[in-house]
Amino acid sequence: MSGRKKSVAEKQVTSVLTGNEVPIYDRELTADEEVLAALGYKPEFKREFTLWTSFCVSFAVLGLLPSFASTLYYGMGYAGTPGMVWGWLIAIIFIQCVAMSMAELCSSMPTSGGLYYAAAVLAPPGYGPLAAWITGWSNWLAQVTAAPSVDYALSAMILAAASITNPSYVPQPYQVFLLTTLIMLIHGCISSMPTKWIANFNSVGSTFNIIALIIVIIVIPAGTNRQDQGLSRFTPSSEVWGTIYDGTEFPAGVAVLMSFISVTWTMSGYDAPFHLSEECSNANIASPRAIVLTSASGGLFGWFLQLVVAYTVIDIPSVIESDLGQPWAAYLLQVMPEKTALAILALTIMCAFSMGQGCMVAASRVTFAYARDGCFPCSWWIKRVNRHTQTPVNAVWFNTVIGICLTLLIFGGPVAIGAIFSIGALAAFVAFTIPIFIRVFFVGNRFRPGPWNLGKASIPIGCMACAFVALMVPIMCLPSVVGSDLDPSLMNWTALVYGFPMLCAMIWWVVDAHKWFKGPKVNIEHEMLGRQGNVIEGKADESGGSSSNSITREARVFDDKKAAELA
Repeated sequence: MSGRKKSVAEKQVTSVLTGNEVPIYDRELTADEEVLAALGYKPEFKREFTLWTSFCVSFAVLGLLPSFASTLYYGMGYAGTPGMVWGWLIAIIFIQCVAMSMAELCSSMPTSGGLYYAAAVLAPPGYGPLAAWITGWSNWLAQVTAAPSVDYALSAMILAAASITNPSYVPQPYQVFLLTTLIMLIHGCISSMPTKWIANFNSVGSTFNIIALIIVIIVIPAGTNRQDQGLSRFTPSSEVWGTIYDGTEFPAGVAVLMSFISVTWTMSGYDAPFHLSEECSNANIASPRAIVLTSASGGLFGWFLQLVVAYTVIDIPSVIESDLGQPWAAYLLQVMPEKTALAILALTIMCAFSMGQGCMVAASRVTFAYARDGCFPCSWWIKRVNRHTQTPVNAVWFNTVIGICLTLLIFGGPVAIGAIFSIGALAAFVAFTIPIFIRVFFVGNRFRPGPWNLGKASIPIGCMACAFVALMVPIMCLPSVVGSDLDPSLMNWTALVYGFPMLCAMIWWVVDAHKWFKGPKVNIEHEMLGRQGNVIEGKADESGGSSSNSITREARVFDDKKAAELA
């Protein structure tokens, strides 16, 4: 506990408040609460997440096994096995750079607003609100589409398993929609529970994810029936690493880069500890560690899974073009006995359920943080914290309703529903990189590193992260075919699906939002620390709090005089 009130300058944070401001509170605060107060926010959640449980939510959101199953079409279908083994290995190095740069920001600014808050604070003077607006909407698009896309894939896998056991059964779109809606409602209920219950649920789910992943990595090479089909137990390494599958009309090098879509989509969930940091104890150390641990362990285990599949797959075209409509299920039936294939598919289904719930939790915290700053219509309702569970229940159900509406795209066919997948990687990595880019190229000494930081390696690692994302943004928008072969059914709709809502957000900004949106809103009372510890009291704005631009005129005059004296 703290014995006195500390100024922002005394904490290892980069804040919307100035260094000589002192947060006001009417009780003793813990060290975590002091850090949050220095960032401009009052404590609203119970801190019942730890390093392990934060990692568990993040690893559940990552969902290696179900994510791999959902994106096998891209990883294997664009460049074959070289894209899987080389592509994953190369991409994960740069993705780790993104994760470490993000973790450094998290240590300095451990708040639910995460990337959005960081962009606002780090942006050049006058550009903070715009940087926060773009980052926030991009990140929210990634978050709000995550749970429905995972739950849709989960429903598809469940019904694919039913088709395998009963070949005469053909799933209908309305059945997929109803099952997806049911799963969304279940995840909404779980995500509305008290923080400790959610943490425990995700701890169990993540532990199961890890165990299931290890089982699959062991069982596939041990139980493959390739030899029963007259083949060697494993495909020769020269073929796995060197024979590029002609899955696109682009050169082999571009095709390998296109296969990175699989790893970028799979590895886009490690930001969850950032958004859970207001519910985590020792947040400015535990949360960044959870980010890096998730990315590193996910990258390593993911590559092992890629190797297992690459060395055992028999016929890539039959996997990609299977009538099952689920490449993972088609692959398992190709290399395993049917009962074993169904058992592995069942493990994948259970992991996907845990993943969808983790996505729902992370998205609700992002929505709460943005509503707290007035970004949405009806923000006053969305930002309410339930007094019984101490969790943002309204934000959970706001996202649930939007997610169910998005899954109506199921009735538009596979191209339409595929749009909610295409947003994921692009929107997430754009949001990840904006504050990192600002930190590397514009901030200089204005950034105050937290207790977990990269030291002298911060700028080089940040440059590598920015360069990777700059390369991948256009790659993610390329279709697999070009010229006369390109039609609406083969079009890559990522640019449109991501670009249209972002264009709408920018139009809103130009027409109206720039008048009232000023970035993160401080919701804790604060004072200005004057010469020799004297205090100049701050004035609350009309809404009862203050924003990053609402320091009183008297305080600004005092600061100007003090600056002149020091000069």
